[in-house]
Amino acid sequence: MKPAWSVILFTTLAGAGQGLFLAVFGADLLFHAEKQFILAGAAISLFLLGAGLAASFFHLGHPERAWRSAAMWRTSWLSREVIALPLFMGLVFLYSIFSWIGYRQGALLAGAVAVPVCIALFVCTGMIYACLKFLQEWHSPLTLLNFAALGCASGLTIAAALGAWLHPPLARPYAAAALIAGALAYLGRIAALARNKGLRPKSTLATAIGVKHPKIVQIAQGAMGGSFNTREFFHGRTREVVRAARWTFLALVFPVPAVPLLLFPQSFVLLAAAFAAQYAGLLAERWYFFAEARHPQNLYYQAIA
Repeated sequence: MKPAWSVILFTTLAGAGQGLFLAVFGADLLFHAEKQFILAGAAISLFLLGAGLAASFFHLGHPERAWRSAAMWRTSWLSREVIALPLFMGLVFLYSIFSWIGYRQGALLAGAVAVPVCIALFVCTGMIYACLKFLQEWHSPLTLLNFAALGCASGLTIAAALGAWLHPPLARPYAAAALIAGALAYLGRIAALARNKGLRPKSTLATAIGVKHPKIVQIAQGAMGGSFNTREFFHGRTREVVRAARWTFLALVFPVPAVPLLLFPQSFVLLAAAFAAQYAGLLAERWYFFAEARHPQNLYYQAIA
């Protein structure tokens, strides 16, 4: 598939925002975190969610009709995501307002309602891709794990950096949690890579064109130039580029940020750098996630004369 940068940015930014909110609310609920830490965490979470939402509009042919995307909520995971995202953002906003004015009961109530909505948003985003049976690379529970675990890991890394800056006693617990979440996300992603490596197309060239013959050789795609099919369902990059993206995210998503998280959990600068490296890895990971998926139609459009 062709990776769309608007979707890549949306899923990585929103995922980090969701993970950060869960981290901040957890500290508020369990440790009565300082007010400035809570407000800063909620503000950054809202910023990441808003930036992701803004990026997603660039994927729409007619952004002015975006409101219609919620109409099919009974059957469409995308419609459910469209409903869950602004609802979650509204709850995070209420949580921050109540925390700001000192209304703790209201803040805890808003946060408690936001948690299941946050989880539902993770599920909706992941299921948009996991529900597609004809894309075997995505049709797996590992897709849901990928979106949720990487979002939580990146959010916890931000929380660790924020804790080192505004609430030092939380820095080490957040760093430890980020290491655990990052390791789980990393193992889940490696498991997905191993699974996808062994997949074989369920269709063949013969079934794609409806010709029953044991030996078919395709030398042209049946058209003189490119088309929507050849542009949108294949990334168009060389194997070397795809391989480089894979090794990039395998290095940056967890191993590189794990070093400052483990050795320097009280350093804001190093933890902020750890998140920057991790986010670069997330961009590479999400690009690879889309590029790795082999659309069945490419069995027909595999040769371009």
